[in-house]
Amino acid sequence: MNVFDYFFETTKSLEKDFIIGPKEKVSYKDLYQNAGKLAGYISQNLPEDEKIIIVSQNSVFFLITYLAILKSGRICVPLNPDIEQSNFDYISGECNSKYIFIQEKILNRLNLDNYQIFTGQHLPEMISSNKILQPYNKFNENNCAEIIFTSGSTGIPKGVMISHRNIIANTDSIIDYLKLTQDDIIEIVLPFYYCYGLSLLHTHLKVGGSAVLNNTFIFLGSVLNDIKNYNCTGFAGVPSHFQILLRKSDSFKTTRFPKLRYVTQAGGKLHNVFIKEFVEAQPDVQFIVMYGQTEATARLSYLPVELLDSKLGSIGKGIPGVELKVVDENDNEIQPGELGEIIAKGDNIMLGYLNDDESNSKTLRNGWLHTGDLATIDDDDFIFLKSRKKEIIKVGGKRISPKEIEEVIVSIPEVIDCTISAFDDDILGEAIKASVVIDRKNIEKITEDYIRNYCGKMLAAYKVPQKIELIDRLNIASTGKKVKASQ
Repeated sequence: MNVFDYFFETTKSLEKDFIIGPKEKVSYKDLYQNAGKLAGYISQNLPEDEKIIIVSQNSVFFLITYLAILKSGRICVPLNPDIEQSNFDYISGECNSKYIFIQEKILNRLNLDNYQIFTGQHLPEMISSNKILQPYNKFNENNCAEIIFTSGSTGIPKGVMISHRNIIANTDSIIDYLKLTQDDIIEIVLPFYYCYGLSLLHTHLKVGGSAVLNNTFIFLGSVLNDIKNYNCTGFAGVPSHFQILLRKSDSFKTTRFPKLRYVTQAGGKLHNVFIKEFVEAQPDVQFIVMYGQTEATARLSYLPVELLDSKLGSIGKGIPGVELKVVDENDNEIQPGELGEIIAKGDNIMLGYLNDDESNSKTLRNGWLHTGDLATIDDDDFIFLKSRKKEIIKVGGKRISPKEIEEVIVSIPEVIDCTISAFDDDILGEAIKASVVIDRKNIEKITEDYIRNYCGKMLAAYKVPQKIELIDRLNIASTGKKVKASQ
């Protein structure tokens, strides 16, 4: 089944608004018809197997073009609207793309001389001149639906090829464990060129729910007002979102959200101290820890909310339809307390990386996705994420996980965030640097010596940072993930 037909299986005639909010609205019926007709245009006028780029903020324009490309059987390549020209040129070259849907306000940012460009001004004519594209009789759901570009270990973007089947499988799983229904309304601050953001779109579209789009998380008041004013039942964020809400917002902890049923957290490990703060501040809201990768469409594991206290710090176990294991260097399952790599199997695992056979052979082995994430397990087989393989620091031959030190430093109430990194040392090989974000009003109170002494009470001497950098602002990307400080 084409994923478009899966999304609209029961909702194509629904008059209910899918997108609600202060800026834009669109109903299921209009979304289905407009995207279906645009798919008809694409099918008739653009080559088969074409990789079509979208450059757009979260918007109705994005939804219509994204869904139309999927419906047409072409391959969608959603990109960050703030993308640099060099990255754009690299990605479009990798995809051999000639067609681009782009918001008018972004046009002047990029040199697009060699592309056929479609903007919102073109859509009405393209839609009105076509009929809704009907389902293919024998559509291959293993066809590539989209390519999501993510930063590789070398910093060069890697194109993750996701099939229609991948999206369907992951969407079904997420709906299952989050128990989503047509009554759910999600506040979306995560961009749709990011797999986490797309998963919110996919799941709520499938169940007949609604979504509020907010592209300005930096204005916390607008996010909190959305959640209250539009009766949002769900909110999804990465660690920095929750850190900012808890340590920089004056009102979040004291505001009550009567309709908010749950929040989900993925996109990296949120330190336990922040999870405890959230639960204490919002005891009636379920806090659901999740783990995933773009290579897994979005989601791999979750921690049931009833186990949050007893398994604090765990990413849980595999979501429905996904098998997770933690293995040693010989792919043998580890014992509790040992350190190994998380590997995964399921219908949500990517087709592979675009034009990168070497990475495919390393990452996809014997039917398993090798995530590159290091973890331990407990006696109940719950998984505890430690670090990426490339993040482990070796100080004088001793292996150190940055997250252990970060967890200690962020337990200081005045600290908003901490990033631990390594720098070269002639004697130790590597030494530890802490980049610590302090709210400006506390910058004089929390000094380098204060942090170093605090660490000395909580950590072994070789884990105390040799360098400490104090910062008054959390630097985050448009996905919400923090941008790590340079060495």
